[in-house]
Amino acid sequence: MMVNTPRRMVILTDGYSDSHAAKTAVCVVRYKPEEVVAVLDAASAGKTAGEVLGAGGSIPVVGRLADARGANTLLIGIAPSGGKMPLRWRPVVLDAIRRRMTVVSGLHDLLKHDAEFTAAAGEYGAALVDLRDNDESDVASGEPFRAECLRIHTIANDCSVGKMVAAVELAGGLRHVGIDAQFVATGQTGMLIAGGGCAVDRVISDFVAGAAEKLVRANEHHDVVVVEGQGSLFHPRYSGVTMSLLHGIRPDGMVLVYEMGRTSVHGMERFPLPTPRRTVQYYEETAGIVHPGRVIGVAVNGRRFTDAQLEAECARVEDELELPACDVLRHGPAKLVEAVGRMRPRSP
Repeated sequence: MMVNTPRRMVILTDGYSDSHAAKTAVCVVRYKPEEVVAVLDAASAGKTAGEVLGAGGSIPVVGRLADARGANTLLIGIAPSGGKMPLRWRPVVLDAIRRRMTVVSGLHDLLKHDAEFTAAAGEYGAALVDLRDNDESDVASGEPFRAECLRIHTIANDCSVGKMVAAVELAGGLRHVGIDAQFVATGQTGMLIAGGGCAVDRVISDFVAGAAEKLVRANEHHDVVVVEGQGSLFHPRYSGVTMSLLHGIRPDGMVLVYEMGRTSVHGMERFPLPTPRRTVQYYEETAGIVHPGRVIGVAVNGRRFTDAQLEAECARVEDELELPACDVLRHGPAKLVEAVGRMRPRSP
């Protein structure tokens, strides 16, 4: 992994605690709570991560870096559109460097390109880790993958709807029933959870499919690889990386992820979102250009709705699409695990 272990993180979210901007923080406190000392957010100091982020339980929220006792790593906990660091965070990052902490960032603004940060890191002996930094330079070969390795990919009608969460939960659910499955990270937050991967949205466009192919190739010794999706075919900003991933992975099965109640593209509200049926149609046709993948289930993100409303939505989707549907956090991934199991060859 990019960071020395044992890693003891304080996650910086100061002023950005909503689920979209702070999705890196939310997912890390959910899946790596044992590595998190505190969340740094001055306005919410004294509360817990569970109260502020909706995940992380009793992990404390502190107002100063000095209050995160025992932390050796500062994690930039946001993933905003464009990947820019708020200017008012710079003193916090410099404070962490002076404390000889490792600073980990998944932003497009690379730490290593910042003269002030690199000079301070050199002076104090601190490490700067850019999760999005990569040197990918290979185009896709199109050569077959190991035939016994089933490739599953999470897709969506929009960005920031829970594709990574669905992939992590599905891979964990498969392992729980004895299937050798591996979650493959294609974004900075997933990399923190998986301990590796590639943030493909910073790969030169010609090489995105090649990078995706390489990720699958490195994990095809597993019986199932569950590859995290990025963006959406329907998002005017991010559709390019979505299609390249799709063609590099060449999935056998896809899991559609969408958020209940969202009707337009996040951040570009003048673009209406397609229906689940239309989403399935377009992804299967686009994937089929290079490999006949099909949608095998639906992960409904019902975080804004009651249990009864969520149950009704899942029933409606199952009836309309004739596919299993569930919220992987509130229901668990069992329905999707069964759908993957039906794709796997039976033992003699």
